[in-house]
Amino acid sequence: MMQIGESFVGEGAEAAHVNTVLGARSGPVGTAWATALATPSQGHAPFVAVLRPSLPVQPMTLFVNKAAIAGPSHGNLTWGPAQAGVAAGVADAVADGVIDDPQGLVLIAAVWVNPDAEDADAVYANNRTATRRALAAGASGAPALDEVLAARHNPANPFYTA
Repeated sequence: MMQIGESFVGEGAEAAHVNTVLGARSGPVGTAWATALATPSQGHAPFVAVLRPSLPVQPMTLFVNKAAIAGPSHGNLTWGPAQAGVAAGVADAVADGVIDDPQGLVLIAAVWVNPDAEDADAVYANNRTATRRALAAGASGAPALDEVLAARHNPANPFYTA
């Protein structure tokens, strides 16, 4: 079992874009999780998401930053409110029944935090919601193929609209 999800929440520099990959600890997602944790690169150091120090969220979640850390403020927003938002969003998904058997699973969360972000509370809230929505999308198999095909001639995102 592997569930892949995506969600974009918010506007401006505080918007959150989260991609999730959820799967069994003993399967390919578990292998990818351990490999990513063991192989950080310049500006990208995957780490275990925690609800507070020494309390990792379940399923064990690897936070992977998609934007290289661009300075102290960006680092603080990534490791602080974005990470807390991801952890809380995962816990929300477990509490809501979106994720069953969290101890038998691992999650990789690839997270965009804009280097221009400033509002810690907005970064937290947007990442919490985006993580919960990405996990729900993965669980439901979203998006539907007809939705993808209907949108193919008019792609749009915050940086480009056809």
